Amino acid sequence: MLKRTVLGLTAAALAGAGALAVESDDPIIIPTHNWSSQIVMSHVVGGIFEEMGYTVDYVSTDSQAVYEAVRLGDVTLEMEVWEGAFGVAFEEALAKGGIVDVGDHPAVTREEWWYPAYVAEICPGLPDWQALNACAEKFAAPETAPKGRFLGGPVDWLKHDAERIEALGMDFVVVNAGSAAALWAELSAAEKRQQPIVLFNWTPNFIEALYPGAFVEFPAYFEGCKDDPSKGPNPDMTYDCGNPADGYLKKAAWDGMEAKWPGAFAALKKIEFTNAQIAEMAKLVDVDELEPDEAAEAWMEENEAVWRPWTE
Repeated sequence: MLKRTVLGLTAAALAGAGALAVESDDPIIIPTHNWSSQIVMSHVVGGIFEEMGYTVDYVSTDSQAVYEAVRLGDVTLEMEVWEGAFGVAFEEALAKGGIVDVGDHPAVTREEWWYPAYVAEICPGLPDWQALNACAEKFAAPETAPKGRFLGGPVDWLKHDAERIEALGMDFVVVNAGSAAALWAELSAAEKRQQPIVLFNWTPNFIEALYPGAFVEFPAYFEGCKDDPSKGPNPDMTYDCGNPADGYLKKAAWDGMEAKWPGAFAALKKIEFTNAQIAEMAKLVDVDELEPDEAAEAWMEENEAVWRPWTE
């Protein structure tokens, strides 16, 4: 028993010494945005880096401008590069240089118009987008009547919903929510009244566990949809398609990170989250009502067997 205790203390001391042997005392700067999973995931990754001995700072950053900030080294990394919302901004930054693709999460993403299940009875023919458009007046609000109201995400998510509506000739008007929380508040209120609603949603997300529903099916995404008018059902306009149904979720980093904090960069390459893990992170904030740093701490306590190997 004594020998085992001494060995345990020695291992702990060595681990502690290793944790302090960081390459730079400058803080790794991690951006946070305006949806829960990204904020919690960023704090989880920051917590992992702190366990390794690094200093971490968090800064609230616009979710489109962040790729230029990473490219310039103003922030160090980005944990949730969603193909549908941010693929264009990310790829433009990659082409300029200064930012690196650090690999994909195993999570598969989808970002699209969505409706709760009861709406299918109000608007027969769903999930087809043409059936939705035929029912547009049922989704009208005072500020959009007689056209339907589509509740979009925050403006900085740049989903190009207005362009899609125009390209497909839809009788809808986009009204942008101020935050993810505002989306869920309107969904909850509509569900209680069984009121028609169509809104922006995504997966992985905790919402799918609380509200059964479905994504609207637009013309399938294709290469050129966003920049080549000659392709797709409307030969004169872009964005005449849906978002990718199996989009990527990437990690990105400043290209100076590997040289300045090689241990942290090596860990970042290993870090990867599944759909279920990301949905759980969002749930801890949006359902269990923890603060993001508390949610990250809770997730790390419950999942040490997942993240500890990433530090080795």
